[in-house]
Amino acid sequence: MFLAVRTPCREESRFVSIVGMDAEVPAGTVVIVIDVIRAFTTAAVAFERGATEIVCVPSVEVGRGFRRQHPDRLLVGEAGGLKPADFDFGNSPFEMSAAQLDGRRLVQATSNGTRGLVRYSAPAALLAVSARNVGATARWIGKNRAETPCTLVCTGLTAEDWACARYLSDLLRGSEPARADLVTSILDGAAEHARAYARRPASERVDLSGDLPFCCDVDRSAFAMVGEVHQDHVALVSVPC
Repeated sequence: MFLAVRTPCREESRFVSIVGMDAEVPAGTVVIVIDVIRAFTTAAVAFERGATEIVCVPSVEVGRGFRRQHPDRLLVGEAGGLKPADFDFGNSPFEMSAAQLDGRRLVQATSNGTRGLVRYSAPAALLAVSARNVGATARWIGKNRAETPCTLVCTGLTAEDWACARYLSDLLRGSEPARADLVTSILDGAAEHARAYARRPASERVDLSGDLPFCCDVDRSAFAMVGEVHQDHVALVSVPC
């Protein structure tokens, strides 16, 4: 989803940092990239529907180029929040929830989530997260990288990504944060998006009403989305946790 860029504050503890997408992230840390509304909720639903791999790219142009090289791939994503005409699916978990994806591989391009994911060339591990798989992500880190510092990267500026980051940070510290508080923040973030869209021409507005129940379904997905870094993309796979 498209949002204007500014740099939010940074939150830190000994092992967990919460930063905005423009922050410098040290090599060798576990990097967890967060996009609740809607990129990584859409990705989680795609895995639930049977997708085996999602290649995340920094732009729709790169996505089109990747699909030209791999015509069996399905294109997923948005420009300015809206589905490009030549894409198979928009950046919509509601739309994805009806897709038949058994064994299919996808290419996803979004304004914030996938663009943020491909920024990190030397992480100790790279994961994509939304509220839908936040608990499984914490379990994966606990099993595989418990002693490695983590950086939680909020790709958006609205309430939902920062709330998801704090929720995950609490889980990593062994706390039990309230799901209801996270859901409230997701709804607050959606209201911020809606106000921004209301200032656009009618043809450029995005209706989030069908997607919000998926974005608010905390811990529905029992898998982490783990990335493998390549030169111009990150390949996500789902790892049960």
